[in-house]
Amino acid sequence: MSKKKQEFVAHITSKEEDFSRWYTDIILKTDLVDYSPVRGSMVIKPYGYEIWENIQKELDERFKATGHKNAYFPLFIPESLLQKEADHVEGFAPEVAWVTHGGDEKLAERLVVRPTSETIICAMYSKWIQSYRDLPLLYNQWCNVVRWEKTTRPFLRTLEFLWQEGHTAHATEEEAQEETMKMLGVYREFSENVLAIPMVAGKKTEKEKFAGAVSTYTIEALMQDGQALQAGTSHNLGQHFAKVFDIQFLDRDGEQKYVWQSSWGVTTRLIGAIIMVHGDERGLVLPPKVAPVQVVMVPIAFHKEGVLAKAEALFEELKAAGLRVELDDRDTQSTGWKFNEWEMKGVPVRLEIGPKDIEKNQVVLVRRDTHEKIFVPMENLADTIKSMLDDVHKGLYEKALAMREAHTHEAHNMDEFKDALENKKGFIKAMWCGRDTCEDSIKEETGATARCMPFEQEYLDEHCVCCGEKAEHLVFFARAY
Repeated sequence: MSKKKQEFVAHITSKEEDFSRWYTDIILKTDLVDYSPVRGSMVIKPYGYEIWENIQKELDERFKATGHKNAYFPLFIPESLLQKEADHVEGFAPEVAWVTHGGDEKLAERLVVRPTSETIICAMYSKWIQSYRDLPLLYNQWCNVVRWEKTTRPFLRTLEFLWQEGHTAHATEEEAQEETMKMLGVYREFSENVLAIPMVAGKKTEKEKFAGAVSTYTIEALMQDGQALQAGTSHNLGQHFAKVFDIQFLDRDGEQKYVWQSSWGVTTRLIGAIIMVHGDERGLVLPPKVAPVQVVMVPIAFHKEGVLAKAEALFEELKAAGLRVELDDRDTQSTGWKFNEWEMKGVPVRLEIGPKDIEKNQVVLVRRDTHEKIFVPMENLADTIKSMLDDVHKGLYEKALAMREAHTHEAHNMDEFKDALENKKGFIKAMWCGRDTCEDSIKEETGATARCMPFEQEYLDEHCVCCGEKAEHLVFFARAY
């Protein structure tokens, strides 16, 4: 094997040395993405896209279980629709991409390349909703969006990215709020039970809420470098868009009323979260429920009689049991090279089988998260592996939770705030008076933003961390992606 190939498999920049470079090494060397000729846009390669497909599958099942149906709306939005809601257009104007020509002909009206779909969907809802019998309208779409970002990084912030966006309409304010909170709960449950990422859930401040929303709720995760990542948001839109787009219905009492709305979404940045929460010096560490390959089988000395045949039989058995399994029977790479490659790609469990194992009617299982190696009988192998995958998920979650707790700090004044941010990194819990001026001042002085006002409110102090006046809320602050 050439030295170049050995280095490709083995070398990833240390997280401690350069976290950003470590992240880039992982996404490129594990074949998740490649850079495209278009600035700020990524090509998601099959291994990366399979992770997204598994995320889609898990979420889509949850959406449909809560009564939502999938639809699809146009990529192009007339400028006049975007201009209808003042806060909305102001919030998205800096990131909007415009279509000005069709072929050689200048368009009479510019088209927006979808940054989000509230406006085009509301235009359609105003046609479709006439009566209380049409409500609630619970739609979701899986699509791409475009936001003209200045600084980009694959999965975390790109010009074009993949996401889902739910858009619902309801007869009452209470129903819209219930929907908003329900879907945030779906995101949190999914993140913790599928991605093994613990979340802080709460409400965004007025300055940080979605443009055009009455209120925005969020789940926030902490990355290993101490920066936060907004993993999903759910918005109560009130009647703002309904009044702008004239979405009215005839209620049971015979009166015309405006609907109440919500919207909610997550994106491919969840893959970035998986990398930065669980990854280690050897590469990816994937949660079993979204890993493209849950078990990789590496036969040892498979040129010897019976080894490959037994491996193939076990492969079929595990596949039939519903496991995502791959048999690496390549004769072009050494066993050690294969171990390194699959470890770097984050496969949760490696299965080794050789002549001596066959004699003892056993296999060797190696966990990616702990590197623990155990010998297990071939009988009921699928059940044994499924149990191990559950243990891997639990281990990843507990490790991520311990990391977050160790990097969550309290601050009672700005000196403590700045010290924690610079020397300890992570989430900073601090009391806040509720004024925009203090929120702005904290951001200007430290670069940290208000991530959310957590639902689990604590009262650390009577005074605002910034101005010293009476505090109203506990806020989680952090520098963020």
